[in-house]
Amino acid sequence: MRRFALAALLALAAAAPLHAALPVGAKAPDFTTMGALNGKPFTLHLKDQLKHGPVVLYFYPKAFTEGCTLEAKAFSDAVPAFRKAGARVVGLSADGMDTLKKFSVEACRGQFPVATASADLIKAYDVTLPSRPMSNRTSYVIGRDGQVVFVHSDLSWKDHVAKTLAAVQALRRK
Repeated sequence: MRRFALAALLALAAAAPLHAALPVGAKAPDFTTMGALNGKPFTLHLKDQLKHGPVVLYFYPKAFTEGCTLEAKAFSDAVPAFRKAGARVVGLSADGMDTLKKFSVEACRGQFPVATASADLIKAYDVTLPSRPMSNRTSYVIGRDGQVVFVHSDLSWKDHVAKTLAAVQALRRK
């Protein structure tokens, strides 16, 4: 009976959305890292990105996997709507620069940057995928003041774009 209860609890936990530790209202950790936009490397600093408006910071596990590629293409398609709402999109993963340069062209279609998330950055945003040296799938909307205004953590990529866009649009209406 105990094994059944443990198995049921583990199955429920696996089916439940992930929970990021950075709650709404928390100060987003500032960082500087290397990124790529349309295949060209550059230095990405969160503080500089926030000077232009809110930032959708989305962590994904691994470039060129099915879910991560579909998510990147969905964000790419939605970039005009994010821009209209005054926001920038930045993808982060533990992938190396060669992979990110290629991913920024093929999956992101040159519409937004992707950047390397170090182990320390993944830990600071509390998006560590258990038992793996990579991030889970968590999207943050960070206001110009550096405060987290929205968090969506779910291994399924399907709702990240719609939910972060709605959060950015709600910010604009305030």
